Amino acid sequence: MTKNRQALMQLALDLTQGISAQDRFERLLTVIKSLFHCDASALLAFREQHFSPLAMNGMFDDVMGRQFDLDQHPRLEAIARAGDIVRFPHDSDLPDPYDGLIPSHDGQLHVHACIGLPLIANDRLIGAVTIDGFDPHQFDQFSDQELRVISALAAASLHTALLMEKLEQQAGEMASSPAAVRPATGDVTMIGQSVAMDQLKAQISAVANTDLTVLITGETGVGKELVAASIHAQSLRHQQPLVYLNCAALPESVAESELFGHVKGAFTGAISDRKGKFEMADGGTLFLDEIGELPLALQAKLLRVLQYGDLQRVGADKHLKVNTRIIAATNRLLHEEVTAGRFRADLYHRLSVFPISAPPLRERGNDVILLAGYFIERCKAKLGLNAMRLSPDATHLLQRYTWPGNIRELEHAINRAAVVARAASSDPHFVALTSAHFNLTLQDHASAASSTESLTADTSADTFSPPSVLLGYGLKSATDAFQRQLIAHTYQQHHNWAATARELQVDTGNLHRLVKRLGLKTQSSK
Repeated sequence: MTKNRQALMQLALDLTQGISAQDRFERLLTVIKSLFHCDASALLAFREQHFSPLAMNGMFDDVMGRQFDLDQHPRLEAIARAGDIVRFPHDSDLPDPYDGLIPSHDGQLHVHACIGLPLIANDRLIGAVTIDGFDPHQFDQFSDQELRVISALAAASLHTALLMEKLEQQAGEMASSPAAVRPATGDVTMIGQSVAMDQLKAQISAVANTDLTVLITGETGVGKELVAASIHAQSLRHQQPLVYLNCAALPESVAESELFGHVKGAFTGAISDRKGKFEMADGGTLFLDEIGELPLALQAKLLRVLQYGDLQRVGADKHLKVNTRIIAATNRLLHEEVTAGRFRADLYHRLSVFPISAPPLRERGNDVILLAGYFIERCKAKLGLNAMRLSPDATHLLQRYTWPGNIRELEHAINRAAVVARAASSDPHFVALTSAHFNLTLQDHASAASSTESLTADTSADTFSPPSVLLGYGLKSATDAFQRQLIAHTYQQHHNWAATARELQVDTGNLHRLVKRLGLKTQSSK
């Protein structure tokens, strides 16, 4: 027991070091693994009736992206309701939330040791620590009192991290409004630990508690609506409505009425006064999705509202004042739309006060696996399964595929694979997704790999030399040849399209389209 006490003392010291919260969480699980010799452990945060992993040890990567709803996981529900240490019987009939998610144990966790430590702060559940071992008697030597010490240390560490996060948020708000007191924000989940996502979250935090207009750009399916929801949830307006309007789905005949409202008798069918989206979002936020699809005539009226904060309902004589924050989103390159005369330059500049680019999935590294875990957990519940996991070959496939449809395509791919796998599974409660269950053809990711190889093979020289004059080619053909050589050489130096675009001083999306036109690749790769 002396050895255990020494380990607990070291844990207490480790958790008081001046390091980041994530490092503390990782140290906590490292000490738990050393002390208990467990096969798996996890630190979970409790929010909105579900547990979300903050750190884990001994499990597949996709676990970090999952959300474990209490109503779907009876063991976690028991931990949440217990208020004290929970030692599950080694032959408990309750399904384990980590069934199939521990690499050293492919199947279901039938007979094993399992301990749950609820984390309590100010008489409120803030999280849990779970500890699992394959030996049914693995944790018998540890007393409840020792487990309570670990629970108390973990709760203190998590509570401190949550307080620091809250103080940082309040400090940002007070800088913009000394009298501001901000309650807790809504539950908006942004899955991802990549550098690209860290940068995106930092931008969101920077602009959220201002009233600046935000323009979110990015490819189809990257999650622009989620970015808008996150900005609103972290803003001073979060208790007011976030109103959504898809500009692409607006028939031109009703677009003005949808935005600004109308009065009774303004047109055939206007049988009563009706508020528009701007009025509905008064005091809150209006999210204009696909803003690039808005008709030119309506763009001028939108500009007036942005400039002066007043609007006029269709058929009304008087003007109404509104206090509405605008967040707009588009998958178009609006500066090109301006050049082409399809979008007003003055409106573009008004909207892009604070531009945010949502990164494509192919540039987010291992986030694809975390997102897969998130979608798998949701899909598992819908299909009535106890457990669902990704096999190693499926994980490899998801990491190699370039996801032209981004997060939306990933979600659909997971849902389809789950249905196919369930139909083929001999176990009605447990499903493992393999690469064969995904409708992602080899060409989708092999072509991107071969194109990368051709880029590397075409440019073996360490230095770039401008091509000599190409007689008889014509200007366009000669220009294309020069672009191919320059792009291929630059890509060889970085092996990354985002870095290549930065060096060539072009937009990443434009570069992808250019290399596709030039035949350097058939799909955008990382």
